[in-house]
Amino acid sequence: MPSTSRPVFPSLVFMLSVFFHFTAFKMIKYPEVRRDETVVDDYHGTKVPDPYAWLEDPDSEATKAFVDAQNDLTMPFLEKCTTRKPFHDRLKELWDFPKYGCPFKRGSRYFYFMNTGLQNQNVMYVQDTLEAEPRVFLDPNTFSEDGTVALRGHSFSEDGAYLAYGLSTGGSDWVTIKFMDVAKAEPLPDMLERVKFSCMDWTHDGKGFFYNYYEKQEGKADGTETTSNVNQKLRYHVLGTAQSEDVLCAEFPENPKWLSGAEVSDDGRYVILSIRQGCDPVNRLYYCDLEKTKHKITGILPWVKLIDNFDAEYEYITNEGTLFTFKTNLKSPKYKLINIDFAQPAMENWTDLVPESDTDVLEWTACVCKDKLVLCYVHDVKNVLHLHSLSTGGRLTTFPLDVGTVTGYSGRKKDTQIFYQFTSFLTPGVIYRCELDKDTVQPKTFREIEVKGFDPSLYQTKQVFYDSKDSTKIPMFIVHRKGIEMTGDHPVLLYGYGGFNISIMPSFSVSRLVFIRHLGGILAIPNIRGGGEYGETWHKAGMLANKQNVFDDFQCAAEYLIKNKYTSAKRIAMNGGSNGGLLVAACANQRPDLFGCIINQVGVMDMLKFHKFTIGHAWTTDYGCADKKEEFEWLIKYSPLHNIKPPADPKIQYPSTMLLTGDHDDRVVPLHSLKYIATLQHALGNTEQQTNPLFVRVDTKSGHGFGKPTAKVIEEYSDIYAFIAETLGISWKE
Repeated sequence: MPSTSRPVFPSLVFMLSVFFHFTAFKMIKYPEVRRDETVVDDYHGTKVPDPYAWLEDPDSEATKAFVDAQNDLTMPFLEKCTTRKPFHDRLKELWDFPKYGCPFKRGSRYFYFMNTGLQNQNVMYVQDTLEAEPRVFLDPNTFSEDGTVALRGHSFSEDGAYLAYGLSTGGSDWVTIKFMDVAKAEPLPDMLERVKFSCMDWTHDGKGFFYNYYEKQEGKADGTETTSNVNQKLRYHVLGTAQSEDVLCAEFPENPKWLSGAEVSDDGRYVILSIRQGCDPVNRLYYCDLEKTKHKITGILPWVKLIDNFDAEYEYITNEGTLFTFKTNLKSPKYKLINIDFAQPAMENWTDLVPESDTDVLEWTACVCKDKLVLCYVHDVKNVLHLHSLSTGGRLTTFPLDVGTVTGYSGRKKDTQIFYQFTSFLTPGVIYRCELDKDTVQPKTFREIEVKGFDPSLYQTKQVFYDSKDSTKIPMFIVHRKGIEMTGDHPVLLYGYGGFNISIMPSFSVSRLVFIRHLGGILAIPNIRGGGEYGETWHKAGMLANKQNVFDDFQCAAEYLIKNKYTSAKRIAMNGGSNGGLLVAACANQRPDLFGCIINQVGVMDMLKFHKFTIGHAWTTDYGCADKKEEFEWLIKYSPLHNIKPPADPKIQYPSTMLLTGDHDDRVVPLHSLKYIATLQHALGNTEQQTNPLFVRVDTKSGHGFGKPTAKVIEEYSDIYAFIAETLGISWKE
């Protein structure tokens, strides 16, 4: 999917009474850009021009000149925004608070991640016991001066003696895996390259490690290329040997777009192989009994094909001998737990351990304390946490939670305690610790995260349900200061995603606090279709031929806010990233009258060619593919790049628009944003009715978003909200 991690949302809304105006901008002179009218693609007999196809080459001098010209237009505008400096200074001040992750036990030691406040990357700490003095174990901030080398995944050996960890540079999805001796806290010479979208799991003897690898192809592999990622392989690395000696364990040359991941079972006996053909929640499931290979890995493993189709999703939870527990959506769109005995694997022998809920979606499950299961559900976009018996599936207890999200968890089958982290729109974070081998299961606060000067009692969160175009009820969170009057003129930050079965849950973000506190506003997050908030049925209602439902849901959210006097159309800033960038661009094309400002981050814009670049082929499970006539017919109707046109009403113009992308984004490659802004400026930039700015901001040494250093994040947010304030005419208030 375009984005595997959840976006960060506003933390609260602080409404200030301000005088506002709508800025009238002078006619902007956009750079003259070459249009190649001779490039026309034929889709099943339909001719589609692609005059900016030359921007698909990131290394050409013409593309580099285009990027420079666009930044030379955008950055001076941002630098003149009166709110930019005060926003930056206040954001940096509030961002400076300690941020903690859940402790997790590996071997005899405890580890956790922490950021003292303004460090570019989170640091891994180690403690010999929970009461012992923590010490720095792995500090990614030492890997680069500017913080652009980030930790991307880690895995300890079963006994905790060794650590494998991935590093990405400049935000790229490419990873280099390195290793450490844990007791000595010293690096080992092993290094694995050409790694991407990889599993990271050790065999229990600690001798080696499964990971995913791409063979060398022509051209670059540094995150600035656009070549398609195909023919991924599963390999096994023996510690202390060269990568060239690694063992090929699985490959699928007949299916070059398949992606796989290996996981070693809790008892160390089995290797579970999950195979996916895209981002849809379905997978094939193979396994290998290592006892039959005498735990020696010398070549392609003798895989047993337990599930050899893409009818449903199967996620390994645990096993007792040959009896395996899986989380699945097989005939259960809200998911359930099933048992499969590998000794009797026929489907008629499968049994339900925890049946599908009538109302709640089973989000994740973990086995802990030998015979217990932690089950996390989503109930109306709020997490619920239960403890069940592994042997019977029966519920043992429910952990108390407020309205919000479980954002962190640690606890494995061998552990007797769990840690879990809770957050909400008004809660920065609380980490709980719970001993499960006691007669009474009672969670206790282990650590509470605090933001200086923030008083949650001044604000309120409410959830409303509004009608979409087809009368489907859509939930939406609205957060604002207590006691504000609905005057119809409050600035609103409207965020959406709507795709890839991703649930947009309540979350705390101090970066949005500054915008809301000092510019006055209301936060609105509609849980539109395409996500996973109500299971696979909700997802399917917003994918493939049903994608227009996503755009309708979002537009109806804006109409609800206007109708109920929260705001007006010109006071709505809509924001989305990745698949959410597609969302806000499509909504701008369809309803330019409904929004005042658009912040479009790393968006998918060319719906006819996205599958040709890097990992785009994996998204066809959600979008479809223009190579198929039926799917082309629905893609061409909403593709942002292909539906730009001046509004018929001369009194209407496109909202003020700022696209953001990074030169190392090899998930949604920058060409999407570049081609879109070139088309937008050509079609609208020189018309008399379009005075709102149409900009793109292209960052360097920056990717899709993961691992972006704190300094860059603060700079980016300062630019985003300066643009919103300037274009919506919002004044800064202390």
